[in-house]
Amino acid sequence: MPWFPDFAGAVELARSQVRAAGMADPVGQFFRALNSGDEHELRDAWPGEVVVHDPHAGEVRGHRRLRQFVRGNQVWLAERHARIDTVASTVVGNRAVVELLAHLRDADEQEVAWPVAVVAESPDDLSVVFRTYCSQWPVDGRRHVRPPILPAGTVEPGGVAGRYTGALAAADSETIVRTFEPGGYLREAFGMRSEHRGADELRSFFDQCFSAGGGIVLEPCAVTDDGVRCALEYNYVRWGRHEMPPQAGIGIFERGPDGLLTAVRLYDDVEQPAPVP
Repeated sequence: MPWFPDFAGAVELARSQVRAAGMADPVGQFFRALNSGDEHELRDAWPGEVVVHDPHAGEVRGHRRLRQFVRGNQVWLAERHARIDTVASTVVGNRAVVELLAHLRDADEQEVAWPVAVVAESPDDLSVVFRTYCSQWPVDGRRHVRPPILPAGTVEPGGVAGRYTGALAAADSETIVRTFEPGGYLREAFGMRSEHRGADELRSFFDQCFSAGGGIVLEPCAVTDDGVRCALEYNYVRWGRHEMPPQAGIGIFERGPDGLLTAVRLYDDVEQPAPVP
């Protein structure tokens, strides 16, 4: 799935946290290599390991496969006259989470807004791992089961994000609504048309979610929290009465000055089970 041309910022944010003083920065070399298609320059820029976890291509590992992957995506984006805006960035330690909104042209020349989130994590100064999260529905009109990328972690989201996920598992719409500011909103993975704002819309949305016979259980995998935004990488494992094949996603919980949620933005491709009669 297209994503790479706008991730220079994500790479720089992640790598700047771990780059030793005085060490030459290979990031510029990396992107020049992508533009030139010179595989030797790619190896020079990232002499360690490069790994991409992509919803469409799966795991892309190594410089040769990365080069092929990026070339294909550049063509795809050019054909659709893509314009990509950065929504927000969350950086903690060696991990950066970048939220993007891609504006694409479909076959009828209509503009489609496509939310994408990318986690760029630099395990050392020579290696980088990308994890991309999105729904493919805005692109091809289909849901795609996304196997887990990360195993279950030991860190739970704290504060208001933890209250939200706890109430989500308990199918408690009222408690979830109280985690939001009066004008707060939740945006589903499909884009602006899937936004639910204010207490009434949020309550209606979650009541409908819980019509499958109960709450939604998320298995936390990794938390990136800068005090304003908490990015929770998770696996869906249960929805109501339905056991689910674990599916990867990420949610961004944005707090206001009073500690309540101003926004929750979701990036996954999970399909809600049928309501329980």
